[in-house]
Amino acid sequence: MDLNINGRRALVTGASTGIGAGVAIALAREGVLLALSAQSMEALSKTATAIEAEGFEKPTLIPASLTDAADTIRLSQEATNALGHIDILANCAGGSRPTPLDADEAFWAEAFDLNFHAPRRLTHALLPTMQSNQWGRIINISGSMEPRSLNAAIAAKGALHLWSKGVSCDVAKDGVTINCVAPGRINSPQILEKLYPDEASRQNFIEGNIPTGAFGDPEDLACMVAFLCSPQAHYITGTVIPVNGGMHYFAH
Repeated sequence: MDLNINGRRALVTGASTGIGAGVAIALAREGVLLALSAQSMEALSKTATAIEAEGFEKPTLIPASLTDAADTIRLSQEATNALGHIDILANCAGGSRPTPLDADEAFWAEAFDLNFHAPRRLTHALLPTMQSNQWGRIINISGSMEPRSLNAAIAAKGALHLWSKGVSCDVAKDGVTINCVAPGRINSPQILEKLYPDEASRQNFIEGNIPTGAFGDPEDLACMVAFLCSPQAHYITGTVIPVNGGMHYFAH
């Protein structure tokens, strides 16, 4: 299926591995011109190499620290300068933050800077051009809203959901859509190395909680992101769409 986004220009954060890399590759396959960001240039280069190996144009690589407000704005400016303008923003950067009850302000600030303020800052920096062009797509990778213990990242993703819905109402008339995609258990370093570091723990969770019988791959989620970027998805905005293999709502 041709998604009709060939030649569009996208900024993808968290693009060095996992979901972000999967999204970058999926958009490249649709002919989208890319600016990719993560903290590590070395890791970003691996994603770029994978994209070039399939015969697509080399992405612009922009290392940035999204917990730093000034660096986040620099990223938006450099991506715009490199590509001319940005049509699509895929906010894929993020990370779980299991949180002790006595966590200090710095801990909470870092979790919110990464998981909420960075996508907010990038969106507000890039929205004026999207509105002027009467076309834009913003997709935020969010997460579970059913915590079983305190996690500052989940609180930040909750803020991301409601902020996204609010902004989507304000810009829908300008041809800009804003949606969240909530991943279930996706094969990524965070899931495979931290949450479920061995095969037994993975199978135990799958058997009790995922009807499809497997963790997903980044490509499974990336296909949804690519569709939401397309003209075919113009009537979808302000939503939270789970991609989770039917994972039970209260799974943890």
